Amino acid sequence: MTDQYASFAALAAREIEGVHYRIRFATRPSPIAIVTPHGGWIEPGASEATIAIAGEVLSFYCFESLTRRARGDGLHITSTRFDEPQAMQLVQGSDIVVGVHGRKNGDDDASVWVGGLHEPLRDAIAAALRDSGFHAKSVGEGHPLSGRDPANICNRGRQGAGVQLELPMALRLRLKDDPDGRHLFAAAVRLALSRF
Repeated sequence: MTDQYASFAALAAREIEGVHYRIRFATRPSPIAIVTPHGGWIEPGASEATIAIAGEVLSFYCFESLTRRARGDGLHITSTRFDEPQAMQLVQGSDIVVGVHGRKNGDDDASVWVGGLHEPLRDAIAAALRDSGFHAKSVGEGHPLSGRDPANICNRGRQGAGVQLELPMALRLRLKDDPDGRHLFAAAVRLALSRF
């Protein structure tokens, strides 16, 4: 996806908070933060998954587009360049960051593509999702969205290594409308996180 804006400052100079976008977050006494820089209409369902994973215990952050836009005219800022100040403060104050993203269905409309530099946690989350009945592929199992760039928002926590979850559109929309499924998904991710 081609970004219209190269930074949050560029976006904020033209877009109005509360009209075009909103930011939701909670800082909790946890070393883990769950974040989506692409919530709302950017990648529908990503915010709901983020908040469900965080539950009442983990910190979370959602940047959300409030308006549906034509292709190429969105508020998407690539996760390696996403630099909204509140997000950066939360991420840099957390040991581990899990980034929740959406992807196109493509040839695989069921699998969560799990990436990031924290390889043990990455693999544990993929295994926990599979154990809970979800499809999940870790890097090396046939997906291209590795989340391994050190500048990726998931890798900017204090450990310098986090996890990226890429949910296909079909799964995001299903979880958005299925509270039980969303709870099961979130519980699987939290179970893996609890071991780290």
